[in-house]
Order: sequence, then C-alpha cells, then structure tokens
Amino acid sequence: MENLSMIAQLIVAISVVIVWVFRFDNIVKEFKQYGLSDLTRTIVGATKIALATLLIAGIWYPSLVLIPALLMAFLMLSAQYFHFKVNNPWQKRIPSLFLMLLSLFIAAVTLNLIA
Repeated sequence: MENLSMIAQLIVAISVVIVWVFRFDNIVKEFKQYGLSDLTRTIVGATKIALATLLIAGIWYPSLVLIPALLMAFLMLSAQYFHFKVNNPWQKRIPSLFLMLLSLFIAAVTLNLIA
C-alpha cells in the first residue's frame, strides 16, 4: 500500500500544481463565482502549493505526509462545499472529490489504517 500511497501523493501534488499554475485563469473565475476575495484565493493557492510540495517531500521523508494529506483533504472538502453552493455541474465537482478521496487514502495509509 505504501507504493500506492506514493503514487497518490504524486497525483495529488502534480494535479494541484497544474491547476494552480497552468490553469490559474480558471481559478480566478471560480473564486469570483464563489464570491471569495483575491486574498482568500492567494492564501488557498499558496497553501495548496505548499502542501503539494510537502507531499512530494514526504516520498523521502514519510513523517511529513500525514498533516499535509489531511489539510489537502479539508481544502478539497471546502471546494466541494463551494461547488455545491453555486450548483456547479458534476464535471466540475469530480476533480476535487477525487483529490479529496486520494488525500484521505494517503492519510489512512500513513496512519496504518489500510495495510
């Protein structure tokens, strides 16, 4: 399971970087749609990039993984809340749902809840 967890860490981290760096214009539109400020967007983005970096570092330093995985899951749960709040279609909700589930999987493996 540890190998699957490492793959999940890579998927979550790379996905976050792609969305927040290469698809930033989409992020700007979504945060406006949600009624959230530019400051909130900046804090969320910086937090997600930092957590993604820690998930990558966690491949070599496993003690770094648990808290970033749980925080990432929380941020993805928050994304789900805002998608539901503005009644976005399922296609827009699926990526954050998938990343939330992967983050919870990473945390569960780290806690040895899944062998």
